[in-house]
Amino acid sequence: MKSFVVLLHGLARGSGSMAKLDSHLRTQGFDTWSRTYPSRRHSIAYLATALTEAIVEHAAGRPVSAVTHSMGGVVVRHLHDPRIHWERIVMLAPPNRGSHLAAGLGMNPIARWFYGPAVGELGDCSLWPAPPAPFGVIAGTRDRALTNPTSWTVARLFPPGTRSDGTVAVEETKLPGMAAFTEIDATHTWIMNDPRVHRLAVGFLRTGSFDLRVQPMTS
Repeated sequence: MKSFVVLLHGLARGSGSMAKLDSHLRTQGFDTWSRTYPSRRHSIAYLATALTEAIVEHAAGRPVSAVTHSMGGVVVRHLHDPRIHWERIVMLAPPNRGSHLAAGLGMNPIARWFYGPAVGELGDCSLWPAPPAPFGVIAGTRDRALTNPTSWTVARLFPPGTRSDGTVAVEETKLPGMAAFTEIDATHTWIMNDPRVHRLAVGFLRTGSFDLRVQPMTS
């Protein structure tokens, strides 16, 4: 039976943003599920409830893993329904300790209108539960790129010297209890497309480690 892997995109993105990663996981033998969810319309708790029902339906009792991007990593922390039999989770650029930039945007009426209720919630992690399975975190470190609009706009809100991917600070991605952590020279917007991230994600899903030396080969 193929491993069932859920892909959860970030705020104001869609399933298309995870398409390259989705395709790679399928070539490596995983059965994937990736759908666009209304990240701008509802609270994180509401989104988690709706996604729970969809995941339970499509997993059909199989063990479940996940690869998430940005806010998707916060959403998966809320998926503690006992009907989901979790194995492992890979988080790409997650604002696990809350987002400094989201806290600032949450005070802006235009940003709240565009991003919806979740942007205000992303500034405060105090009530977020721990992830429901062993998890690894991959943080991006490329803080300036034309393809990442926040890196040359609101990223100026970061204190001087902050290491970030242009949207989320490296320190904001970390969380006690991580099974693995690594950094990649990639931007927040497109970290999921980096071939190194693809290899690391597959390695963790199979072994619970980012050490590619222990990653089994696919026949």
